[in-house]
Amino acid sequence: MSGSTGLIGTAVARELEAAGHTVVRLVRRRPAGPHEVSWDPERSGLDAAALRGAGGVIHLAGEPIAEGRWTRERKRRILESRSLGTRAIATAIAAAPEPRPVLVSASAIGYYGDRGDAVLDEHSPPGVDFLAAVCREWEGATAPAADAGARVVITRFGVVLSRAGGALARMLPFFRAGLGGRVADGGQWMSCVSLDDVAGAVCHLLGSASAAGPVNVVCPEPVTNAEFTRRLARLLRRPALLPVPRLALRLAFGELADATLLASQRIVPAALPASGYRFRHPTVEAALAAALAATPAPAPRPSRAD
Repeated sequence: MSGSTGLIGTAVARELEAAGHTVVRLVRRRPAGPHEVSWDPERSGLDAAALRGAGGVIHLAGEPIAEGRWTRERKRRILESRSLGTRAIATAIAAAPEPRPVLVSASAIGYYGDRGDAVLDEHSPPGVDFLAAVCREWEGATAPAADAGARVVITRFGVVLSRAGGALARMLPFFRAGLGGRVADGGQWMSCVSLDDVAGAVCHLLGSASAAGPVNVVCPEPVTNAEFTRRLARLLRRPALLPVPRLALRLAFGELADATLLASQRIVPAALPASGYRFRHPTVEAALAAALAATPAPAPRPSRAD
């Protein structure tokens, strides 16, 4: 597994180990420790011999998207950390002896871009902005593994709800202080998923022989930002009366704001339920309640370190 120390990787590794599986972590440091394999995604890649005996490879590593404005250099790192790392793993799988391990490779609903009120599933075409272009190249980098006959699953993650990290962790201090509110007019659609369901879905897809191709990992109920805000405030028993102006977000975050905070993405999961997965938290309110009730884990390290 790459990205094993990030928010998602920590949860997935915990679930796999609880089920009795051994998780071997891909790390950049040398020498590697017990149950670790060194790799260099930008240069030497991954030795195919390291995959001998592996049932699957879970690839989650990548430069964080939402940490700071998108400069030209930062956009390059965001793209290359995903495309080069994914191609290195897919190439190693293609060179591995049969039976080749399954590849479950991360992507994001940023693939679809800002699409207003349109309802989108795995068959919908990609968007045209920077994140959509990143996701297209990210997903395309899995081709060597698929071309070699390996089963490849591409998990398009929505907004992952957790107290331990991500968007919700950033919102909570403001909402708890009664300073929360909708973003702009609140009409943009949000497609969220609990961290529990992310871990459950990844482990399910790893073992589901019929699952392949893109899979939207979002709960079945997309909501508008205004509705998300109301539900979060109700669960916290706090007012949410202070909207965040669109202009302020653009001034603070630039292109990042338009692609993430202001983008409207009304995504539904078609492939995941069809594969037999049953959501633990099928609504946004249930996902929020589970996230707020969970004991926060130690803050994850950025997955790029892996």
